[in-house]
Amino acid sequence: MQVKSLRLWIKNPLDCLDPAYAGGIVIQDDIIVELVRAGAEPVNPVDEIVDASQHVLIPGLINSHHHFYQTLTRAFPAALNKELFPWLQSLYPVWAKLTPEMIATSTKIALSELLLSGCTTASDHHYLFPDGLEHAIDIQIEQAKLLGMRVHLTRGSMSLGEDQGGLPPRTTIQTDTEILDDSLRLIKEYHQYEDGAMTRIALAPCSPFSVSEELMTATGELARENNVRLHTHLAETHDETDFCIKMFGVRPVDYLERVGWLNDRTWLAHGIHFNDEEISRLGDAGVGICHCPSSNMILASGQCPTLALQAAGSPVGLGVDGSASNDGSNMIGEVRQALLLQRLRYGASDITHQKAFEWATKGSAGCLGRDDIGEIAVGKQADVALFKLDEIRFAGAGTPVAALLLCGATKADKVMVAGKWRVLDGEIVGLDLNQLMAKQIMLATQLANA
Repeated sequence: MQVKSLRLWIKNPLDCLDPAYAGGIVIQDDIIVELVRAGAEPVNPVDEIVDASQHVLIPGLINSHHHFYQTLTRAFPAALNKELFPWLQSLYPVWAKLTPEMIATSTKIALSELLLSGCTTASDHHYLFPDGLEHAIDIQIEQAKLLGMRVHLTRGSMSLGEDQGGLPPRTTIQTDTEILDDSLRLIKEYHQYEDGAMTRIALAPCSPFSVSEELMTATGELARENNVRLHTHLAETHDETDFCIKMFGVRPVDYLERVGWLNDRTWLAHGIHFNDEEISRLGDAGVGICHCPSSNMILASGQCPTLALQAAGSPVGLGVDGSASNDGSNMIGEVRQALLLQRLRYGASDITHQKAFEWATKGSAGCLGRDDIGEIAVGKQADVALFKLDEIRFAGAGTPVAALLLCGATKADKVMVAGKWRVLDGEIVGLDLNQLMAKQIMLATQLANA
């Protein structure tokens, strides 16, 4: 006997990004089936109503670049007050001692922090596979399923050790064969191609300074053969540009083209140090860029030319980046950082709160190659976040949806992923957060002293 699917009306939000759904939205199963205008009611009867009159309703935020494991090394003493290369060199030996238990707990912490900040989809870039950690991505997938989070997990890699001119120590790298074989295994076992996919795999050599040119080329070919996306860090610092010129004889974008990555299958983390000609080429190719404002400021890397990249044709999304360079995983906070940092570059009239939200939703979805998430529209996945404005920081706010950024919202009251409530009354459904935090603190101390 077929069970009738229920229709849920999230009714009359206090505010939203588009007046088309000022009267709320109707959800059936995992799909948005109707937008309700102000003062109207759904066309067809509903089975349940959620009163949203005290909530701002927005699309679920999408984090298009992160490093979950780095929640174990926030504000790490040896890495304080350093720029990217020395920062990495101080942390690589620590990260080389990660254990499966640490991966599981740090993943759950990162996803929980993201969920609580209104994030419904997260991409993680895991590239450390020392002995004993060969199944790190499998562990992440298990934790994401427990929380009901939509994820794009990228199989990262490092193959160029410090004795070969790279940055990472040899204990953290793998051979090309190991990397490519495991990449194919993960695609075959976990990648979901269909709309509404909860788990997707992308291939992600860490950076030009940690993998060989041969691995970059082979990874691109493997991604094309299996119709999955490509991801890497690129043009984050001037040091990286200098490294590419010294090692490969070309600038980072030229290198990207040489290894067959300059296409719309690719999205890049950071994307700061491009010249005008490179921005044009990236846009023409449809290469996505994930802007990571907090990390870029903490490591003093620079500012992503977001509007120039968009104008050229590149999707632009947002990411919190690693929790050791941010040092947090709060997605609504990252949208605010993007608004503020980009206003310094482009001015207040061009960088509106709507633009910042666009980067964190539809823009990030574009980076991930998805058109089924990232906006509230009929036929899209039911991924939404609802925020209350009942804290002192919002007292006197005149435009609620703008106040989320301008007044600095940090926590969602309700979050739905694929039609299921994952956060209710500001708490993750079915999770003992205090117990999880205690375990994370214990493991972080253990890692620091290993």
